[in-house]
Amino acid sequence: MSDKQSPSELSRRQALTLPLAAAAVGLLAPSLAKAAADDPLPSWNDSRSKTAILDFVGRVTKEGGSDFVPVEDRIAVFDNDGTLWSEQPAYFQFFFALARVKQLYPEHPEWENQQPFAAAISGDMKTLAESGEKGMATIVMATHAGMTTAEFAQLVVDWATTAKHPRFNRLFIDLVYQPMLDTLALLRQNGFKTYIVSGGGIEFMRPWTEKVYGIPPEQVVGSSIVTKFEMKDGKPVLMRLPKIDFIDDGPGKPVGINQFIGRRPIFAAGNSDGDLEMLQWVTGGQGPRFGMLVHHTDEKREWAYDRQSKVGRLDKALDAAVAAKWTVVDMKWDWAKIYPFGG
Repeated sequence: MSDKQSPSELSRRQALTLPLAAAAVGLLAPSLAKAAADDPLPSWNDSRSKTAILDFVGRVTKEGGSDFVPVEDRIAVFDNDGTLWSEQPAYFQFFFALARVKQLYPEHPEWENQQPFAAAISGDMKTLAESGEKGMATIVMATHAGMTTAEFAQLVVDWATTAKHPRFNRLFIDLVYQPMLDTLALLRQNGFKTYIVSGGGIEFMRPWTEKVYGIPPEQVVGSSIVTKFEMKDGKPVLMRLPKIDFIDDGPGKPVGINQFIGRRPIFAAGNSDGDLEMLQWVTGGQGPRFGMLVHHTDEKREWAYDRQSKVGRLDKALDAAVAAKWTVVDMKWDWAKIYPFGG
């Protein structure tokens, strides 16, 4: 057998070095263990939102209770961007795509005179924003395809272990929400199976979600591009093609849940209008249900935005939350801290 490691082997090895691994899977130091036992949501302030979560978990796990839910039906789904980690000033996968444009630019000098590539190369965020979803799709197709799934996973791991957010100068994967990590841990400790259901690329998330959130790749549902089986250099591979396969956003989220999970969740958390249909479908089922919206209200520790935002707009879903009696989490008042590194 060759001494060289395959991209997939390298990906797995490098993924083990992700800096938030221990914190993300809830490996508390002994000195913190008792505090965690006394308060299962230590990074949440004592508020209605915290009480609602604890009450729901208590009711569905109380054997003999009227709201008891068997373990096999304890399914919880979470949006990723803006729900589990930050999403401003642009979705983090977009930063990955921009980095890829700059890496590939020497092979594509024609991009200097083509939009949105020219804007990406020069860092013209205004023009990029004006290019909208079509511009983003153009960049993603050019930078995420034309390689094997293993090669793409390696690119993602390399980015995740080095790329830093422009505001905080921290790795993007550092900008996960500690209160949501606590919530994931609480649910899993009570027999829930936790899934990510995101509009982000499924193969962009899978290389790092287990180490950051404790959610394995098979429990990630996301948007995808077409892949094709091929023999490359005598070896079987899956090639990524420049064609969209499935968009896991808006009404696509319930479809993705049904297709990839096969059970109707009883707990759903999101933060934007892109999560509206997922929350409606999850909470519209019979028996006890829990819907949560993360409302970004903290301009000092994170960002404050909702109805007018071009990224993570929360408008229709915020109105729907009132009638549906979903729990709307006020970041500024409900969360004692935002990120694992403090603040």
